[in-house]
Amino acid sequence: MVTTRSLEDLDAHSYQDYVAGGRGLVLIPTGATEQHGPHLPLGVDAMLSRAVCAAAAEELGALVAPTFSYGYKSQPRSGGGNHRPGTTSLSGQALVLQTQDVVLEFFRHGIRRIAVVNGHFENYQFLYEGLDLAVRQARAGGLDGSRAMLLSYWDFVDDQALEAVFPDGFLGWDVEHGGVLETALMLHLHPDKVDMSRAPAHPPAELTPYDVFPEDPARTPSSGCLSSPTGATAERGELLLSTVRSGIVRAVTSEFGK
Repeated sequence: MVTTRSLEDLDAHSYQDYVAGGRGLVLIPTGATEQHGPHLPLGVDAMLSRAVCAAAAEELGALVAPTFSYGYKSQPRSGGGNHRPGTTSLSGQALVLQTQDVVLEFFRHGIRRIAVVNGHFENYQFLYEGLDLAVRQARAGGLDGSRAMLLSYWDFVDDQALEAVFPDGFLGWDVEHGGVLETALMLHLHPDKVDMSRAPAHPPAELTPYDVFPEDPARTPSSGCLSSPTGATAERGELLLSTVRSGIVRAVTSEFGK
């Protein structure tokens, strides 16, 4: 029986015993190094995806892999843009190959169930491609039963939680970068890393339904946030985490069983 759910804290022999049990499940948190305004740190996406995995791991009997802390390029209409200070990104090709390589390694170890938990909007399609390639390659190579799933944690925030967290109305996920959701979760999970005295209070960004190249910094708020986080509280963050954890546990269990 493992004594920790964190793979990087586990010794190799205990990991081998876990895999040998035949029901191993690995959760891979994926985030980014990306600006989130003046009130939040650059590592928000990685911190939150890891925390969500940790919250779900015990009930699922899963191990949490080391976090992907770099992600695909921040885009103006979802992350404020890749031009902003501190945002440090991967190409799509790099993220696809990293995902493929890491997932194949877990399959090689004997793990047959993997769930990638995304915490950075722009990552999704590249994680999808990497997982698809890894599963197909593993099965073609004789690693039968290799399966994976991909999810973004915010997709498990239900209507009841949205009404509680956004009592004045939910503006949509497209303007939630550096806003109430991430700030509330950080206030609950990492309050020492949040400075609400620096939280911007401007109106939500007015975004075009298209992108232009090169990026035009004037099209998004100078704060780097696409909406104001001023409604965020630790209590709302606790509700969000509980809701997301329950939803992910149900989804993973429905696909992979106990």
